[in-house]
Amino acid sequence: MTGSTLSVDASPAREAPPHDPKRISSALRRFAWFVLAYNVLDILWGVVVTATGSGDGCGDQWPLCQGAVVPQAPQFHTMVEFAHRVMSGVALLLIVALLVWAWRATRKGALARWAAGAAFILVMNEAFLGALLVTVAAHGASQRTSVFLFACHLTNTLLLLASLTLTVEFLARPLARSTTGLRWGKLVWPALGIVATLVVGVSGSLAALGDALYPARTLAGAFHQDFSAAAPLLLRLRWIHPVTAVIAGLFVAWLLVESFRPVAPHHQRSLAIAVLCALVAQFCLGVLDVLLRAPTWLQVLHLLGADVFWICLVLLTAAYCLVPRQPAKQAELASATTVA
Repeated sequence: MTGSTLSVDASPAREAPPHDPKRISSALRRFAWFVLAYNVLDILWGVVVTATGSGDGCGDQWPLCQGAVVPQAPQFHTMVEFAHRVMSGVALLLIVALLVWAWRATRKGALARWAAGAAFILVMNEAFLGALLVTVAAHGASQRTSVFLFACHLTNTLLLLASLTLTVEFLARPLARSTTGLRWGKLVWPALGIVATLVVGVSGSLAALGDALYPARTLAGAFHQDFSAAAPLLLRLRWIHPVTAVIAGLFVAWLLVESFRPVAPHHQRSLAIAVLCALVAQFCLGVLDVLLRAPTWLQVLHLLGADVFWICLVLLTAAYCLVPRQPAKQAELASATTVA
């Protein structure tokens, strides 16, 4: 029309979002945090089982303990192992409840559903690997086989912790697949950093197992065991942990530099500070672990620091790699101009 203009609204259409933040209650978010914290506690108790030599406290039967559902007149090692089995069973029930609740509280395409679903699959695999470790060890498997299964079990545990961490994050900051994209061009280094950190966690637990089974009287004796051809496999693999820790540290340092750039979101910089603090604390605990020859209390504290560091790193990597994606309809509307 002459003498007037027709304005086209370039704002996105008012459609129901694929994931409505108001539908996610604070109770669900608190429950997700509780499930994550409980699984960390379950992992720490697993270290107590290893450090006290209670891995065979329930004998060679699973899920029974000493041939019974509830062992009668249990000894110390039986009580420690049985408590761990009970805690793991409760963890399974909690993750099932989290999956059902998150599924009902979110809409189709919500990333929280995917993360909770992955946690459910991983906790089922955790139970399978735990049962396999018990039965294989009972049939006199070689140490190589046992170490391999133990490493698989530890890897699954860290992946489970990562899935629960992402569930917490996606419930706190609702995201859907349709509105989220991956920074494919910058995904290589964070992925390598996550894998390297995963190896550090697994190798650290293997080193702790070696310390518990074959304690050294002196620090010099411990170093001699690492390079002795006659030493058990667990001790000869102990060098992997400090080497991979250095490699993972380089990757994490790169991610921290990227996160402290001026263009980085405030949320990402806050997570970077948390990762940096956890990394420094882990380094100090690792040095103490070597100097004091890995007492049980320090192993538990060191693993707690490792879990906190892993959780913070997963959150930081997700914040760095996941970016909002503009829907196609919104992009078309934004390109519209005022019609004369």
